[in-house]
Amino acid sequence: MSTFIAAFVVLLLFFLLMSVGYIIKRKAVEGSCGGLGVLGIEKACDCDDPCDKRKRRMAEAEREAKLNQNRII
Repeated sequence: MSTFIAAFVVLLLFFLLMSVGYIIKRKAVEGSCGGLGVLGIEKACDCDDPCDKRKRRMAEAEREAKLNQNRII
């Protein structure tokens, strides 16, 4: 039982330190600089049609590109 309590206390300390770090830096935990983007893979799945969330992001990026292209100033 003491092993369980010690492990639980260590886990709580870990979460406490992570939350203090987030509060101080205001920066979320990030992944490594590698990943699927480095390999040239745009989607994480092999589906032919992207999900609705990705479609919205792609449409927003396209709209932003058109606005920047047609900007006068």
